[in-house]
Amino acid sequence: MQLDFGGIGKEYAVDQAAQILARISDAPALVNFGGDLATTRARAGDRPWRVGIEDVSNAARRQAARLIELHAGALATSGDTHRFVTANGERLPHILDPRDGFPVRGAPRSVTVAAPTCTNAGMLSTLAMLHGAGAEAFLQAEGVRHWIQR
Repeated sequence: MQLDFGGIGKEYAVDQAAQILARISDAPALVNFGGDLATTRARAGDRPWRVGIEDVSNAARRQAARLIELHAGALATSGDTHRFVTANGERLPHILDPRDGFPVRGAPRSVTVAAPTCTNAGMLSTLAMLHGAGAEAFLQAEGVRHWIQR
């Protein structure tokens, strides 16, 4: 078994990199660390950044299931597209339920959340995974833009 605290660390690093870039340059920038990303501001002419969410139904093709337009803020995705184990023929996500220590049951394959910071987006996407079948209701109650693939 291995515990990986890289999720929140990576999201924090994205936020820090975006803040540094915003301090040293007026140029719009998008910081992307493995799919967790943040913008410093919209592109020239107030054009949004176009970001693809990977299609989990066939990750080998590396195609987007959806394109999102992002003027400001951040996106983070949690899911089992690339990080999972198979036990007794069952695909189990890498996210563990803190109540029992076992992989979350009934979770979506992928949850992407837009928020003001990457750290916030990552926290919400992972919490939605932990809500399993209730992921959509949780994110609706939080009032954030989100995209879920099951």
